[in-house]
Amino acid sequence: MGKTNVFVFFSLSYYDPISDDGRCFGKTDILVCGRKRGLAVERLRIWRIGLLISLVMILLAGCSGDPTLSVLDPKGSAAKIQLNLIYWSLGLMTVVFVIVITIFVYVLVRYRKRKGQDRMPEQVHGSTKLEIIWTVIPIAALIALAIPTVQYTFDLAEAPPAEETVIIDVTGYQFWWEFKYPQYGITTAQEVHIPVGKKILFRVHGKDVLHSFWVPSLGGKVDVVPGRVNTVILDAKEAGVYQGKCAELCGSGHALMDFKVFAKNQADFDKWKDQMKQPAPTVATTSSEANGEKIFQQNCIGCHAGVNPNIQGPNLNKFATRTTIAGVLPHNDENLKIWLRNPQSVKPGTLMPKIDYLNKDELNDLIKYLDSRK
Repeated sequence: MGKTNVFVFFSLSYYDPISDDGRCFGKTDILVCGRKRGLAVERLRIWRIGLLISLVMILLAGCSGDPTLSVLDPKGSAAKIQLNLIYWSLGLMTVVFVIVITIFVYVLVRYRKRKGQDRMPEQVHGSTKLEIIWTVIPIAALIALAIPTVQYTFDLAEAPPAEETVIIDVTGYQFWWEFKYPQYGITTAQEVHIPVGKKILFRVHGKDVLHSFWVPSLGGKVDVVPGRVNTVILDAKEAGVYQGKCAELCGSGHALMDFKVFAKNQADFDKWKDQMKQPAPTVATTSSEANGEKIFQQNCIGCHAGVNPNIQGPNLNKFATRTTIAGVLPHNDENLKIWLRNPQSVKPGTLMPKIDYLNKDELNDLIKYLDSRK
């Protein structure tokens, strides 16, 4: 076998259908085909990675540890209206997407380059007719989306009759929420209670930085701006517990600036209201509670009773009735110890200082006192 025959055999073993004429003979052709094959493999790999990432993102978009954080399962009037807008805009965008992709594929197939054909397709640049068409269609789509959006915006902003409305003043702090009921003289934190079927007027403002008040199951977000009061009207159609969040990056503890909305039937709401209006016990029933009250007066009251103008802490008069500690930990004595000893380990950025200087008995007495605040 001579040199020529060996070279031909080597060339044929690198036959590459990607090459222009489907054949690879000669040293130069082998190099060219190799480059083309490498580029094709690289493009295929990029497409596969892109497709995998897209599928993973789509799957993760449907994940939620708490079903009440999903806007796709509305439990209030505002949330249902807003979900209808989501569906309408999604349908409109799907129609636009299908039309664009159909035209795109048609043009690729219809005007693709063919063997023996070197002429350019007809150029339509400057066609007044086509430019009018693809200007009018987007405007029509925007109008179709704007009409129900504007209508629903005004409907949701319409104030209900005062006698049928529960007013709640919401104040956002880093990183907790205060709720005041001016009609009932009630102040609480981290948990808000509302009657089912009634309109709730939330008057929202902030004390430090920008926040965003959001209960996904009941309605959309509203900005929390220091020095300005924004309002949102929500209601709950079903009794239940709904998760609330801060939806504006406000610092290191932003992700843990949670609160809960307890929607109750009218009878249960009235019971809660009556309980909250009862004054906290003024006389300790045990020596441990008495000592705990003394520790509270010495270490906590400065922030939690508004004495310290630099730090505003939550009202703790009915602390024992709350289901969470700092809005994130289940309420029990062990978690309360963790919170008191090192609040930063639970909620980074919180202004509450450590109380890690109390001995075991003093800490237990303080917890017993707090547990008596019902």
